[in-house]
Amino acid sequence: VCFIPGGLDCSISFVSHVLGKVCIHGRQKEILGVLVPCLTDLTKSDCIWQRICWRLVECVPDRWMEAVVLGFVQRAPGADVLSRLLGNLVVKNKKAQFVVTQKMLLLQYGHTTAVLQNLLGYLSLESLRRTLLLRVLQELLETWSSSSAVKHSPAEQQLYISKAILICLSHLKEPEIESCRQELLTSMMEGVKCHLDSSLPQLRRLGMVVAESISLKINTEGPVLKFEYEEDDETRELKSLLVQTPPFCVVPSLPDDERSEKAGAALPLVPESHEKPHTAAPVMPDEESDAELDSDDDLIPYDMSEDKEQKIKAPVYIRDCIEVLTGSRSEDVDKWEATVKALESLVRKNPAATREVSVELAKILLHLEEKTCIEGFVELRQRAQVAVLTTDPIPVAKYLTSQFYSLNYSLRQRMDILDVLVLAAQELSCPSFHGKTRHSGAQKPCIQLLPGSDSSKDWRRIVDERIKSKTRRFDVGQSRVELASRPNEFNSVAGYFFFPLIQHFDRPLTTFDLLGEDHLVLGRLVHTLAILMYLAVNTMAVTAMGKALLEFIWALRFHTDSYVRQGLLSCISSLLLSVPTERILADMTEEMLETQSWLGDVMEKDPDGDCRRLALQNLLLMENLKKKLEAVPS
Repeated sequence: VCFIPGGLDCSISFVSHVLGKVCIHGRQKEILGVLVPCLTDLTKSDCIWQRICWRLVECVPDRWMEAVVLGFVQRAPGADVLSRLLGNLVVKNKKAQFVVTQKMLLLQYGHTTAVLQNLLGYLSLESLRRTLLLRVLQELLETWSSSSAVKHSPAEQQLYISKAILICLSHLKEPEIESCRQELLTSMMEGVKCHLDSSLPQLRRLGMVVAESISLKINTEGPVLKFEYEEDDETRELKSLLVQTPPFCVVPSLPDDERSEKAGAALPLVPESHEKPHTAAPVMPDEESDAELDSDDDLIPYDMSEDKEQKIKAPVYIRDCIEVLTGSRSEDVDKWEATVKALESLVRKNPAATREVSVELAKILLHLEEKTCIEGFVELRQRAQVAVLTTDPIPVAKYLTSQFYSLNYSLRQRMDILDVLVLAAQELSCPSFHGKTRHSGAQKPCIQLLPGSDSSKDWRRIVDERIKSKTRRFDVGQSRVELASRPNEFNSVAGYFFFPLIQHFDRPLTTFDLLGEDHLVLGRLVHTLAILMYLAVNTMAVTAMGKALLEFIWALRFHTDSYVRQGLLSCISSLLLSVPTERILADMTEEMLETQSWLGDVMEKDPDGDCRRLALQNLLLMENLKKKLEAVPS
């Protein structure tokens, strides 16, 4: 650092130009890695160096301002240091203000949490800048509560905006909260609604966490919002951002003894109750005497060692099961529970009797509600439905698929229908091994009971397994278990599972609109069709199913919900793997060319990362199939 003797005035504009030029040409890390630590030390206690530093960044031309400001924000060790280095630059310079309050928060989302804390902490440390902090919070909440932004923004950007909101809330003071309480409440109500409408669990959880935090800030004395969700590392990190750590406070790690002493000093009332809890003096003597009178310690318990639980005998006939399940007498509750537990095995043991009443039994199970707190009731009911459907596939599949588009069904019942169809199709299409059956979850695709952003992982696994099965390997290892020689039972019934589901998706009902607000069920439907298409490999109807599915995909390819788009891309994977390549090129050439162009656009432009990965996977799969076909001699 050079010093000018004699108190002469000087200009540092040239240095500012050099700094800006170096940063804009990609040498930001090298120059600021040296300059920021040096200026941090010089400005600790010298106000003249603070003014020099402020002047240095203020004189940077606007065309280079973004690179300089971004470098300072990223490399400053804390918000207080950044405040010393930049001063009120964001108030004086419009370009710097745009970069700090707009570009880094709303247009970019790749910065770390530490950079966000630096940036928003810097805005909160001076009264002139706090007005910008409130404006930033308002704009962040507008974006967070916009249904369009939630639908079209990637999940990573939603997480970034949520973090910024929570950090802003941690810096607000009570008078500021009071002045914008109504705006916070309005944004919270709108934002939590559009987040809960999302099909992705991550976005729903983000909406819950942010809404809880806003409610905690604006309702310091009254009741606050509380949602039920499973906490993970992401939610714990978000909640920790709401607690502001003092910028100058460094908390060293203390030995256990000192830590306990400091905890005792902070909570003087706790040690007494922990040291001698039995000597605590009662506040109300009357309450103590009442407690003694109510005590049952002196009562002698009955000897129940030889008592045996009375077992309720389950019905042994299918029609008896129907009578029990449709009965309403309260004394039959135990028998009802035994019937639910035994129904699956009874159906599988009596296929002839089941076929006589299969549709009636399917209807009862679809509408069956839990009368008692029976463990695993949903799974027991689902397994019984699958057993009925696999025992008598055609009439039961006709009934279930027709009810999917009927009135007076809840969304849960419609999704139950999809689950049962998938599980039954899996059971019908998978042959048994000698010695054991193929029922392990790792060997078959399964529909997600709760849709998640990682749905593509299941499909990548399916594709990998399918490619592995088509690869020829020459080895002399241990002999493999041979497949049982029995026909694929799904071959003759695949159309009854598939085509009715694809027919009426564009016809809204009074209580059910797949193309409207019920996009969660639409996503589940699309994933179900993808799995049914995959399971229909080598069946007679697979080519017709592929054509119909391609038309269905083309009608929905621009859907705004990312979960639906993921399902459509999974459908492409299933079609390419299940339909013979010769039939694809002979019957669907033009459609596949258009699909290839669409996949290229998805891979480049889709905001959802899983959609981009699935599109790339499908393009590679199409290329591999094309090469295999070219390698076959004509």
